[in-house]
Amino acid sequence: MLTAEENDLLCRVEGDAPMGRMMRRYWIPACLSEEIPEPDCDPVRVRLLGENLVAFRDSDGRVGVVAEQCPHRKASLFYGRNEEGGLRCLYHGWKFDVEGNCTDMSSEPPGSGLCEKVKHKAYPVQECAGFVWVYMGPADQVPAFQRPVFAPSETSRVSALKVVVNTNWAQGLEGAIDSAHSSSLHSTDMPPARVGGSTATGTAWQRPSTDKSPRLQAQETDFGFQYAAIRRPIQNANKHDYLRVTLFLAPFNVLIPPNNVYNVYQMNVPIDDGHHALYLIAWSDSEDGGTDVESWRKFTGAQLGIDLDRQYRKLDNVANNYGQDRQAMKLGNFTGIRGFPNQDIAMWESMGPIADRTSEKLGASDLAVVEFRRVMVKAVRDFMNGAAPIASNLSQDQRHALASWERVVPKSTDWRSFDPRGQQAAAE
Repeated sequence: MLTAEENDLLCRVEGDAPMGRMMRRYWIPACLSEEIPEPDCDPVRVRLLGENLVAFRDSDGRVGVVAEQCPHRKASLFYGRNEEGGLRCLYHGWKFDVEGNCTDMSSEPPGSGLCEKVKHKAYPVQECAGFVWVYMGPADQVPAFQRPVFAPSETSRVSALKVVVNTNWAQGLEGAIDSAHSSSLHSTDMPPARVGGSTATGTAWQRPSTDKSPRLQAQETDFGFQYAAIRRPIQNANKHDYLRVTLFLAPFNVLIPPNNVYNVYQMNVPIDDGHHALYLIAWSDSEDGGTDVESWRKFTGAQLGIDLDRQYRKLDNVANNYGQDRQAMKLGNFTGIRGFPNQDIAMWESMGPIADRTSEKLGASDLAVVEFRRVMVKAVRDFMNGAAPIASNLSQDQRHALASWERVVPKSTDWRSFDPRGQQAAAE
C-alpha cells in the first residue's frame, strides 16, 4: 500500500505538483488529429495537467495548441473565429497564430505598437500517427520529437480510440498492467480456447489458458519495468507455460501483449487530478496486419455517436450503471457491460477520482501494480532532486526495439532473455 503522501505524489498533476512538473518534460498527446480534421475547422478544447488549452488547425494546415484564455481580457478563445491563418477572439478581435504571435488587434488604433508586444502562450506541437503532441516544459529544454513506439514508420497501421475517464491517470494505468484481472473482468471478451496463442476473432480475443491466478515476475529497466504473467496452458501444461510479457514505458505508456492480428498499446494521459484520457491503440507494421479505426472502435465499444459523445465522453456511465445488462449476466456474460475498455472504466471510476491506496489489501497478483507505484514514486522524487525524467534519455531506436509478447513456451524458458522475434524468425 502507499502512504497518503505517496498517493498524492503519484496521482496529482495540477499546478506545481511534482508529477505534473515531470510530465511536462515529455511530448504528450493533446488530442487526436481527427478532432481538428481540416484547415480552419472548429477549434477544440484541450485540458492537460490541469491547464485549459485550445487546439486549432490554421488555413495552411498547421496545428496550434494555445492557452484558452485570451491575454487581453481572459475571454475563451475556444469561441474564436479560426480563419486566415489564426484564431481571432470574439470579444475584441485580437488574433493569434499557431506560435502565439499576435497578428492583429482590431480594437486598437493603428500604430499603437501593442500588437507586436503581446505574445500568447503557445506550446511546441508535432503531429504524428494520428495524434497531436505537445511539449509543455521549459521553452529552452524542448527535447527532439521521436516517433511513438506504436508507429515506428510512416506506413504503420494505427487505429486509436479515445475515452475521457473520470479518475486520475494512475488508476487507469494500473489496470493496464494488472494481468490477473483480464481472466475475470474480461473473461467473456477474452475467453480460453484451444489456440496456440492470443487469437483475435473479430468478436473476442481467445487465449490458450484457463488459469485465473497467474504467477508474476517483474524486472526493473531503464524505461520503467517489464513483467511476465505465467499461466498454465490448456495443452501440454506439464511441460509448458503460457507467458504474457507486458512493458511499462514511463511515464504513462503500456505495451500490452499482442494477438495474431495487431499489437496493443495504451496511454493514460492526465487531464487533471481527477480525470484522464484513455487512448487504446491497435497497430501493426506489417502489410497484412492491423485493423481499421471503426472496426477497432466497434469491437471495443468506443464509437463516436454510438458509445461516446463528440467530446469522447461515455454515454454509458455511472448514471445508467454503464449499461450493465443483468439478464445477459444470467445467460453467461460475466460483467453485462459491453466492450472491455468500458468494463475497465466501470471498475476504475467505481474507486472514486483518486482511490485511497492507504487501505488496500494487496495480494501476489498485484506485483506489477506495486512495482509501478514504486518505480514512479522514486522517479518523481529523483526528478525533484535534479535527475532527468525517467525514460527521457532513450533513443528512438531503443524505443522501437521495445516489444511486449505472449507465447506458450517450455517451462525451462527464461522470459527475461527470450527473444520472441528471433524465435519467430527461426520458426519461419
